[in-house]
Amino acid sequence: MVFIPGGTFLMGSNAFYREERPVQRVSTDGFWIDRFPVTNAQFRRFVDATGYVTFSERAPTREMYPDAAAEFLVPGSLVFVKPPRPVSLRDYRAWWAYVPGANWRHPNGPNSSIAHRDNHPVVHVAYEDASAYAAWAGKALPGEVEWEYAARGGLEGAAYPWGDAANPEGRFMANTWQGRFPFENLAEDGYEGTSPVDAFPPNGYGLHDMVGNVWEWTSTPYASSHDAEKSCCHRETLDQRSHLQVVKGGSHLCAPNYCLRFRPAARQGETRDSSTCHIGFRCIVREPS
Repeated sequence: MVFIPGGTFLMGSNAFYREERPVQRVSTDGFWIDRFPVTNAQFRRFVDATGYVTFSERAPTREMYPDAAAEFLVPGSLVFVKPPRPVSLRDYRAWWAYVPGANWRHPNGPNSSIAHRDNHPVVHVAYEDASAYAAWAGKALPGEVEWEYAARGGLEGAAYPWGDAANPEGRFMANTWQGRFPFENLAEDGYEGTSPVDAFPPNGYGLHDMVGNVWEWTSTPYASSHDAEKSCCHRETLDQRSHLQVVKGGSHLCAPNYCLRFRPAARQGETRDSSTCHIGFRCIVREPS
């Protein structure tokens, strides 16, 4: 973990999406934060020690999802499926599929595995899964203020953790999407899907993957805005019975033509029961009060 001294910073952005506005000056106490997102190897140690079963490995019930079709009331998770041709960007169902048998051990479905991916971020973890791991580790999930303060790496008001240029001098600084989302992924950064958590340079605080690779859960509830623009992760309609949490940082599915959210200020709301192939988490330890 890395210790981040307490301080004051400009949070949010007035230059991108509506839900990031307005910029405001906020403060936080000091805290320790994981240098990397929680990896498959780390999550496996937690599961082996506790016998924990993740949300996506449990069968949903009719009481939980009364309107769901019968074929979806089986253990599974949301997986990105690249369309073979251009599709409308207005309907996320063109590239998301509920895949039975998909979970953290089998990220693309029952015939896939995380072999040789110990150093990739764990995915297909719902909010309760991330919270359970954090409690077992004697840690906590970061609040949105803590997360964004750490992600900025000490750069006041910069668009990215490394400055204002997305790709300074043509260098890829994070695992994101190159090409026309969602059907063309050029993988110019070297990766299609998740990448090892140390594959890209750290920010000014020595933290890796604060943007790109996977979105990260925070402990902050999300208050949605009716005029907020939608992204690859933001539902067209939201079940008002579900609680939303802020996720931060963007992912390997963020593309300039659709979801320019691999930035510290970017934020989205995800239902707590969401488990997908592009959401993970990291933990913090707060100083004793």
